[in-house]
Amino acid sequence: MNPTSILILIACYFAVLVLVSYFTGKEDSNAAFFKANKSAPWYLVAFGMIGASLSGVTFISVPGAVETKQFGYLQVVFGYFFGYLVIAYILLPLYYRLNLTSIYTYLRDRFGKISYKTGSVAFLISRTVGAAFRLFLVAKVLQLLVFDLFDIPFVITVVITIALIWLYTFKGGIKTIIFTDTLQTLFMLISVVVTIIFLASALDLNNITEVINYTNNSSLSKVFFFNESNDPQYFWKSFLSGIFITITMTGLDQDMMQKNLTCKSLKDAQKNMLSFSVVLIFVNLLFLVLGLMLTDYATQNGITASKDDLFPTIAMLPEIGIVTSAFFLLGLIAAAYSSADSALTSLTTAFCFDILDIESKPEASKKGLRKKAHVGFSVILVIVIILFDLIFKDVSVIWELFKAAGYTYGPLLGLFAFGLFTKYKIKDRLVWAIAILAPTLSYVLNLYSKELFNGYEIGFEILILNGFLMFLGLLLIKVKTKP
Repeated sequence: MNPTSILILIACYFAVLVLVSYFTGKEDSNAAFFKANKSAPWYLVAFGMIGASLSGVTFISVPGAVETKQFGYLQVVFGYFFGYLVIAYILLPLYYRLNLTSIYTYLRDRFGKISYKTGSVAFLISRTVGAAFRLFLVAKVLQLLVFDLFDIPFVITVVITIALIWLYTFKGGIKTIIFTDTLQTLFMLISVVVTIIFLASALDLNNITEVINYTNNSSLSKVFFFNESNDPQYFWKSFLSGIFITITMTGLDQDMMQKNLTCKSLKDAQKNMLSFSVVLIFVNLLFLVLGLMLTDYATQNGITASKDDLFPTIAMLPEIGIVTSAFFLLGLIAAAYSSADSALTSLTTAFCFDILDIESKPEASKKGLRKKAHVGFSVILVIVIILFDLIFKDVSVIWELFKAAGYTYGPLLGLFAFGLFTKYKIKDRLVWAIAILAPTLSYVLNLYSKELFNGYEIGFEILILNGFLMFLGLLLIKVKTKP
């Protein structure tokens, strides 16, 4: 595809999203923006969450990592499933019982105002970093494929990327996102299937049975790693990390929970979570099979691209064909934006409720505050993505994303665990200090883990360690009497 064709494709895609936004955003109210009037069909939420949870990072990085990580990522995905069970039967009942808009309001009721603000700030940092990672990846691909050819600077690419999100979310918010995420998930899955069909033909695989046998017989399809506990892919490290990554990055994350809280009832929200958790395993397996086929295709054709460059490089080759290239671009954009648009909305929600205390403001000023916060976080995302461009070179973004999540979500994990599994009150004024100390100490332990733990190297379980240290810190500042 030439750059002009790509720009036309992108323009048409966003025209569809803006059209959806026009119909879903007619009710420009805070109730619709923040909670979709609690009327979203659970099956639409479940399907849309597939795209939101995968994002452009999964779309690019998971296939690109197969060459070095094999199918080891599936160990983490199995952990995800059990994490979703915890969310469905422990966290969702709590959120629905308290009728929350911002889930961090629970921390205010359980511990106090400082804990509440600390939890929300931890989310704001976590989601800003996570959304920026995801958008950074798609912006780099668009820069490589399109904007470099027009001598457009990366900064302008980033501004355009964020501006497009703002354009179709600024009125309808989460109500619009429920529908756009459904559409974007569909585009993403079609893109993966179309690419697999092309690669199967190129690798002389004539039907699904041959694809399955080809995958089973490949040395790259190894899933389980039990031999060496110091291996970052050791099963129990990956599996347990998957559980806690899900609990924190979904269950304690305003972005993902805001979608669940738009369902009509707790029962519908649980249906959404359980069906989504099963489908997600098969979708991730599909991405890994795609990565295996991309790696073998690159080897057979002398293509030197690897990691996050592998999928984009092959998908845009002339011999791939314009249809496959077009679906790749649609899938990439859909995967990236289905995650990032809801992130922008959830950041706005958390900031308005938890920091600005929008519910206490005069009715006439609420909508204006919401819109200013929405613009403000758009600007912040632009700045953070540009900083990432200066820092991260030649890395697999999904692994960097999980590393960052381990530090930023740890305090949330410790706070919620302490609230749910103990009856203690704490010295609320000291919580912010513990929330800084826990990730700092986690970073030091990670840095010197080989020296301190007889060669043991910490991986994704840094999140568990961080949450545990936060929990211990809260025990140190508990008050003597129980409520």
